[in-house]
Amino acid sequence: MTVLAFLITAAPEDKDVVAGWTAFAIFGLLALAVAILGFSLTKRLKNVEKAAAAGLYDPSDPKSSDGRPLRGLALARHQREQAAAAEARDS
Repeated sequence: MTVLAFLITAAPEDKDVVAGWTAFAIFGLLALAVAILGFSLTKRLKNVEKAAAAGLYDPSDPKSSDGRPLRGLALARHQREQAAAAEARDS
């Protein structure tokens, strides 16, 4: 009980509590990490664009009107439309 009372009374004043250099260093390291991730992302995206230009991706993948590959619900809708068109041709 006396240790707890000592810790409560030994608390610093509000004006003496500051973030300090440790928090500044952590903030700087986080900013550096974001910068490194950003450079890595741009490098990877450039590699993907070069690969697409070289024709390494499947050209038969369905594309949207702006040229991006369809995914998720848009891909499912496209496949349903193709199946319905194939059924209409067959019958």
